[in-house]
Amino acid sequence: MTAPASSRKWSIFLGVLLIIAGLLAVAAPWFAGIAASIFFGWLILLAGIAHLIYAWSERHTGAILWQILIGIVYILAALWMLMMPIAGVVALTLVLAVYIAFEGIFELALFFSLFRRMPGSAWFLIDGLVSLLLAALIFFHWPASSLWAVGTLVGVSLLFSGIARFTFPMRPRTLPALAP
Repeated sequence: MTAPASSRKWSIFLGVLLIIAGLLAVAAPWFAGIAASIFFGWLILLAGIAHLIYAWSERHTGAILWQILIGIVYILAALWMLMMPIAGVVALTLVLAVYIAFEGIFELALFFSLFRRMPGSAWFLIDGLVSLLLAALIFFHWPASSLWAVGTLVGVSLLFSGIARFTFPMRPRTLPALAP
């Protein structure tokens, strides 16, 4: 099965745009972090509105009240992030450090409990250790790490997404048949 030529061109175009955006984000991580904070602020605002709308579909008073309260908390958090994006970046950086630390812990637990004897399992160990190291680097230098952490990681993510989109159309045009 082949992809249409126009689809390949759009994939290459999107890949180039993502690579450029990723390089700009890595070059100016502070601005990319603020942009990410504003983006997440808008997402949280939309989620808060969705909770308020969903509250009207609930039939029980307790469920309605909880949905309204959750919606209000989301909206307040979103407004705070949108009105104070620098503080939002600082908060996102701390959340990011905690997330990466937990991911590292879970990767190490997975390695030691399941995959230690399997071929290629060392990558789980390396992933866990690198994640813990990165989390420690962000956490122990927080809030100063807010200047680079979110923007750099967003930039690296955009860069790799762009590379994937750019190289995808370069693959063989037909997929090999799978053996039964």
